[in-house]
Amino acid sequence: MGNQTIYFKKEPRIVATSTIAGPKECEGVIGRYVETALADDMFGESTYEKAECKMLSHVIDGAIVNGGFKREQIDLIVSGDLLNQIISASFAARDFSIPFLGVYGACSTMAESLAVAAAFAEAGLCHRIVAATGSHFASAERQYRYPLELGCTRPPQSQWTVTGAGAALVADSGDGVRITSATLGKVVDFGITDVNNMGAAMAPAAADTILAHFRGTREDPGMYDLIVTGDLGALGSRILKDLTWEKGLDISANHVDCGEIVYKVIEDEYQGGSGAGCSAVVLNSYLHTKMMTGSLKRILFVATGALLSTVSSGQGESIPCIAHAVTLER
Repeated sequence: MGNQTIYFKKEPRIVATSTIAGPKECEGVIGRYVETALADDMFGESTYEKAECKMLSHVIDGAIVNGGFKREQIDLIVSGDLLNQIISASFAARDFSIPFLGVYGACSTMAESLAVAAAFAEAGLCHRIVAATGSHFASAERQYRYPLELGCTRPPQSQWTVTGAGAALVADSGDGVRITSATLGKVVDFGITDVNNMGAAMAPAAADTILAHFRGTREDPGMYDLIVTGDLGALGSRILKDLTWEKGLDISANHVDCGEIVYKVIEDEYQGGSGAGCSAVVLNSYLHTKMMTGSLKRILFVATGALLSTVSSGQGESIPCIAHAVTLER
């Protein structure tokens, strides 16, 4: 449908999920839906990076168990994270004797991994695939911005990287939320160079993918209960609605952003949440529960990612971004 949207005729489905989140994240609305709530964001490890890796292993295993399967019954793991060389996903995968595809879409990784998993199931190449990602506030901050020890003041346009991970077990049969289409995004760069302003950087990519999705499917935003972006935060969400409205598409009635709802008091977190774990946790806990109980029947899940690095930022490069959309139905 169009040149960016894939229609899955066999409708692979999410048969199980698993989530874990830090103590700060669990103070908000998702705390009632997250499977594992951490009392300590170190998760018993000696470094933040090890804790992030452990969280990812935890939810991959959790999704397999929750689906009623054993590790040897899983055909593939598709996973990624925010750290250099996606070490959290790669190191987590070494705990499982399962074929592994490491993917990198920054904070868009949950949607990307779901799309890849659904494509493998659609093609009949795999029966059961785990799609997963996660992030950690402390590891992301010291990689992309400043060491926490510096005690830098956060600017008002900044977001708080979510400490958490989420996994979805995608199968070619069974009961669950159906994946009916995926719109693959293009890299979009509006010249933003501020590494603290992820919402403004990623909003144009989200708008580009959403517009492409509705052009390709010839649908109307009103056909979805929710159009959910990943982690634009409050500022990015407003920019997105302006950008799509300018192109003749009004999504204001049913748009919501995971970054806006993940924390209890958004004023304390400035623009809200971000990070690969943001959309992964909200989708696989809160939104999945709402769909399985019938409160939501059809959503467009659009995770967004800023494809920057410390090297590119240090050399004065702007921030290229991407967004991938997945249609989920119950």
